[in-house]
Amino acid sequence: MTALPGGLGWHELGLFVAATFVLNATPGVDLLLTVSRTLQGGARAGVAAALGINAGCVVHALAAAFGLAALLAVSPRAFQFIQWAGAAYLLWLAWGMARTAWRGAGAPAAAAAEAAPRSVTADFRTGLVTNVLNPKVALFFLAFLPQFIGTGTSDKTLAFLGLGLLFVVQSSLFLLAVVALAARLRGLGGSPHLSRTLQAIGAGLFAALAWRLLAARP
Repeated sequence: MTALPGGLGWHELGLFVAATFVLNATPGVDLLLTVSRTLQGGARAGVAAALGINAGCVVHALAAAFGLAALLAVSPRAFQFIQWAGAAYLLWLAWGMARTAWRGAGAPAAAAAEAAPRSVTADFRTGLVTNVLNPKVALFFLAFLPQFIGTGTSDKTLAFLGLGLLFVVQSSLFLLAVVALAARLRGLGGSPHLSRTLQAIGAGLFAALAWRLLAARP
């Protein structure tokens, strides 16, 4: 077990990087949102959503480093409040996607309005909110990062923040690679039927993720 230079007290950095990759590649809200926004709005929308997601990870890393995430671990009411807010937001996204898929068949004008390009700010905000309102992410940072900080580290807050930054950088690179791949797949076919199918599938998956979030326990 070796520590990194600079006195941060990190150890098993290779394992940290590998575990972070596996966690990023595991299907979940962040990965699904990045893929769906890229397929629907192109690379620009996907990049904005990915950056919003990682801005949310920064919030969680700061909260964990300064003890705010610990509140979710010990307070069932606080956890439940964030849990319900996050699930409600996911269901709202699912409803919007389902409505777009449904209108695609019977109301072309309405479908066109729903498919109108969103602003980069809107996609960034969606990524940020979905991540921040997921208490499982906060508890992940609280439980995961300390495993790679030595017990003898003098400044554990600095070590925590450093690992959080490393996680965010790696997550950003991974999601940007996902955007590039999804954008390429989007270019291979863009029929209205395919778009409506993707919207319907996305709505179902977001609803399932909301249910899974509600089933989580602190």
